[in-house]
Amino acid sequence: MANPVVQTATCTCPFGAAPAVLTVTSQQTVTMCGMPAATIMDGTMANLPTFGMCSSLSNPTVASATAAAMGALTPMPCIPATVSWAPGCPTVTVCGRPLLNNTSKLTCAYGGVIQVSVTPAMTVKTP
Repeated sequence: MANPVVQTATCTCPFGAAPAVLTVTSQQTVTMCGMPAATIMDGTMANLPTFGMCSSLSNPTVASATAAAMGALTPMPCIPATVSWAPGCPTVTVCGRPLLNNTSKLTCAYGGVIQVSVTPAMTVKTP
């Protein structure tokens, strides 16, 4: 069973210092548990603005700060450079777009794989 991702789901990045709360902007028509359902279009900075501080050396600002600190890892503010969601259930669509569920993953250009850690929606069966 999978949990659909909805507004206010909590997401984490392995290089981020703090979780981020997802904001659904792709559609406001379909709701689950009274909250808008998330789709693959909900993967921009408008949806996940920051994970606090980033510690990925693939992030140019972290690499520069670390080099300036003579190799000591120096985290810098996170500005996600998201690429795309890999939906956990591509056969279920919301407004013509694949629904996100708790197995969906969002790739960041700096090496992070963002995952949904908590979604306030109920458990549903997927095909």
